[in-house]
Amino acid sequence: MTKRYQLIIFDWDGTLVDSANRISECLARSAEDVGLDVLSQDTYKNIIGLGLPEAFRKLYPEIDSPVLINSMKERYSHHFIEAERSPSAFFESVVEGVNLFKNAGLKTAVATGKSRRGLDRILDLHGWHEMFDTTRCADETRSKPHPKMLFEILDQVGCSPNEAVMVGDTEYDMEMAQRAGIDRIAMGYGAHSMDRLVQYAPVLTATHFNKVIDHLDL
Repeated sequence: MTKRYQLIIFDWDGTLVDSANRISECLARSAEDVGLDVLSQDTYKNIIGLGLPEAFRKLYPEIDSPVLINSMKERYSHHFIEAERSPSAFFESVVEGVNLFKNAGLKTAVATGKSRRGLDRILDLHGWHEMFDTTRCADETRSKPHPKMLFEILDQVGCSPNEAVMVGDTEYDMEMAQRAGIDRIAMGYGAHSMDRLVQYAPVLTATHFNKVIDHLDL
């Protein structure tokens, strides 16, 4: 029998929207702008989900200058905003699915490595602020995989960990939820391969959002 959840928490990039390649390209351009080596696309995809400062330090451990990190953040934001003039597409069935969850009375939330400014900009663009009961971003709490943002979401909506499920596409999503005692749904179409996600014992593995809808059995 499928467990009945009260709260569904979504990652954003690579889970709801098909943006992993775009993020990788913008990271490469920002590195080139500040004179750092351009790495492979897979290397950049590996850090999707982390907050930008944490991502830059993982990609370039030799960086020890806050000024350089801030410069990379500025250049990344510039390139991403320019690229998002044509917004990254939602994965198939995401719009229908999130609407279905809301109409069924479930609480919904976003836990993302994006900045607050970046998430608000895209929610404004789609008119989606009302789709989520709450959202948390990496620059206003601890970056994934620390579970703090999930505990903050649970507290805000009044749910316990066993009433929630986290839907994500990266190890950082899975580890964060595991550390918070929250069930996990692993999406295999995003930044990290399913082989990496299954080690966190997800209750469901999916390569299409329809499978999430079916599993929650509304």
